[in-house]
Amino acid sequence: MCGATEGGLSLDGIDVTKQAVVQGQVTRGGEPVGNAYVRLLDRTGEFTAEVPTSATGHFRFFAGNGEWTLRTLAAGAETTDKKVVATVGSVAEVAIAI
Repeated sequence: MCGATEGGLSLDGIDVTKQAVVQGQVTRGGEPVGNAYVRLLDRTGEFTAEVPTSATGHFRFFAGNGEWTLRTLAAGAETTDKKVVATVGSVAEVAIAI
């Protein structure tokens, strides 16, 4: 069992009514993957941002409205792409298994 916050990262102090939040967790075999990298690519595949995962495998982006691709890079794993739609006023929770 992982030590992740139930339901994902805390949103305390974030006004989600004014943000398009994309967040989630990277796991391998059900365990969190720290020190992986998650890239945010726009709908044309252009690089927009990159963040490392926390020790609990979590990541977060504040994105604009629209379709995005999350590209996950981790040692010993194939590159994984996952599509997500971001909308101002909501939180897109994404689980990425590598």
